[in-house]
Amino acid sequence: MQPHIKTLPETLLAGQRQRLSLLADTTAVLWRSFGQRLRARPFANDSARYSVQVYDATYFRPFRPEATFEKWAAVAVAHPQEVPADLELLVLPAGLYAVFDYKGPASDGPTVFRYILLDWLPASAYELDDRPHFEVLSAHYRPDDPAAEEEIWIPVKPRVVPPVSNLPLG
Repeated sequence: MQPHIKTLPETLLAGQRQRLSLLADTTAVLWRSFGQRLRARPFANDSARYSVQVYDATYFRPFRPEATFEKWAAVAVAHPQEVPADLELLVLPAGLYAVFDYKGPASDGPTVFRYILLDWLPASAYELDDRPHFEVLSAHYRPDDPAAEEEIWIPVKPRVVPPVSNLPLG
């Protein structure tokens, strides 16, 4: 699975958020609640859904499955004034992303993310950037469907290579 490297323009989202961990994952509850609000008052730019993870700067060093992060269920919006008051706004900053096309059930997510973070990323010319990670899902996305499709957006920046010194060793 090889990504496309894309530049995301600043993107405004509206949705709901909660803190959770991989060991205490309440993503399904978050999406059920958000889905009910979205059906009651449609205001999204398009039909795409954003599953966003906002990690603290030290979340991956060292990685601990019990560490908490902020999870968002959201949609893109063009006019913040049209967003219902019971939802929050989140700005995805502009930047470079490695975008992976994934097809399969959400239950295989840990294997996919392990590959991205432990295999692809260290072998690439990029390193993680401290911006939100997210997945783009269709309005009809079903996490248990083996044919479900999503785009996985991982924030990256070019890896900084230290300069080679011309000083003699020893």
